[in-house]
Amino acid sequence: MTISAVLFDLDGTLVDSLDDLTDAVNHMRSRFDMTALSTAEVRRMIGKGSRHLVQQALGSDSENDITRGLQFFEAFNSAHIADKSRLYPGVREVLEQLDQRDIPLAIVSNKNESLSRLILETLGIKKYFSTISGGDTYPERKPSPLPLISVIRDMGVNPDETVMVGDSINDIQAGRLAGIATIGCTWGYGGPDELLQADHMAASSRDVAAIVLAGL
Repeated sequence: MTISAVLFDLDGTLVDSLDDLTDAVNHMRSRFDMTALSTAEVRRMIGKGSRHLVQQALGSDSENDITRGLQFFEAFNSAHIADKSRLYPGVREVLEQLDQRDIPLAIVSNKNESLSRLILETLGIKKYFSTISGGDTYPERKPSPLPLISVIRDMGVNPDETVMVGDSINDIQAGRLAGIATIGCTWGYGGPDELLQADHMAASSRDVAAIVLAGL
């Protein structure tokens, strides 16, 4: 089978942004006179978008607290989007390889679209993606299949020839619900149990390219 398009998650799949996200979370918590969290603690909160991350980091259901927290978090994260964030090994080479094969690539992230675009631009890989969507682009975010279905429709590709690549259960569930193949990335923020239902497993970025180019 020929793969017509590849949809990528962002944080934990293409970019290791954990340290910058941790710094943004702890900046936000400091504005509430709260102590800093460790990267391990923040890692467990990542994957369902900024609002969920802020809510978890504050331990509050107060809309006022969450709204204020989001403002502090997003302003700091935007200003320090890639102070410490780096591409995972081999990512740039894999994107170039797939681009040279004329395989359309898209980002489907739960990070806000503006921040997704900013980090992609800052790290020099935005040019590879024909479509970039974030957690606030559509009415629903992963694990809902809506973002994937919408992106596939807009790209004009066949779902049967599309694959979702990600590191968490949100990516795998969204892919399965959208009726497309999935590749679970073992190096990201999700635990191994989150990837059990993935159609394929990748231990490196190069594995992703090999699986895609083999036609799954």
